[in-house]
Amino acid sequence: IYLHAGCQIAVSPDTKSFAVDWLGVEVTGATLGIIGMGSIGYKVAQRARAFNMRILYHNRNRRRNEEEEAVGAHYCAKMEDLLQQSDFVMLVVNLTPETHKLIGKKELGLMKPTATLINISRGAVIDQDALVEALQNKIIRAAALDVTYPEPLPRDHPLLNLNNVIITPHIGTATVQAIRMMAEEAIANMLAVLNDQPIPSQVFPK
Repeated sequence: IYLHAGCQIAVSPDTKSFAVDWLGVEVTGATLGIIGMGSIGYKVAQRARAFNMRILYHNRNRRRNEEEEAVGAHYCAKMEDLLQQSDFVMLVVNLTPETHKLIGKKELGLMKPTATLINISRGAVIDQDALVEALQNKIIRAAALDVTYPEPLPRDHPLLNLNNVIITPHIGTATVQAIRMMAEEAIANMLAVLNDQPIPSQVFPK
């Protein structure tokens, strides 16, 4: 949030000086709560550990002890516990009937007023009307969304007019290298099917 706003201040023709009391929030030492500790969530934890973050996670299945210890992650059986303790809450879940509007008014109300909600999963995992209300009323500090529902949002959507939210156009995997790896993986799966071989990345194993 501060990076985006800071860039606007730096390039604005109206800027005469930089405020000395314009402060952000430290990531190092903060608590990151990861909702959805699959392969992507675990990679997020690996990176967060490099910032010496305290890592909590909530998942349908608990990770093995050695996996938790490798990233210093602590399991929260109840998502509510994670929400209440985290400075940053990151959503890394698949969109299913169970995760549709997983984060609503109740869940946002459990979060710290200084917390930031980050969504890199799917837009419909959040009740966006409840999120707008929470951001407007400072129930939470901020939100960072790489996904919304729909995409793109209607140009008159209230999320687009809030100064405590940053929205990017679903670009979490938008790099040359990532797209190339995804294409190669898709080709490997198709060739495996054509050759009656085990599918390397089968989503629903038999």
